[in-house]
Amino acid sequence: MRQLRRAVVGAVFLLATSIAYAEQPPFAMNNPPKELPELQFTDGTGQARTLADFRGKVVLLNIWATWCMPCRKEMPTLGRLDAAVGGPDFEVVPVSIDRKGMEAVDKFYAEIGIQHLARYVTPAGNAALEMLGAFGLPATFLIDRQGRELGRKMGPAEWDSPAMTEFLKQITKLQKETNP
Repeated sequence: MRQLRRAVVGAVFLLATSIAYAEQPPFAMNNPPKELPELQFTDGTGQARTLADFRGKVVLLNIWATWCMPCRKEMPTLGRLDAAVGGPDFEVVPVSIDRKGMEAVDKFYAEIGIQHLARYVTPAGNAALEMLGAFGLPATFLIDRQGRELGRKMGPAEWDSPAMTEFLKQITKLQKETNP
């Protein structure tokens, strides 16, 4: 019965993603969702965090660095996306792999005026990419309410575009309906 439910949820999910994003979905999607390793990082207050801290909401995990030009360009769009869609059911989690840690992130956020994104850094640095099976920056992962990878996008995106915003709203709604 449980396998049947997963199959039905997976089929509904794929149908919803194709409807929510009329063209090709912006992510390479996984069916079924894929387990993720326990990525450790620190928040802006110095607290140790993991992805498990975000269970119960859809997460857009973005691995980035201040020295990555495509990352620098897309960070404001992530901030606008989080301002538009973020809340109790969805959150953008931007994790920097900068060696200078939070100092580099704080300077960058101030420099370009990012106000609506949390700050996270990982001591794992480039190993975080390897741990997640990704190559290059930025690397973005769409994570379900149970902490599993729904899909991934390698490279930059316009995260606050109307199509992307609607796609993520629909995914969040579907996740809430099928995984209360």
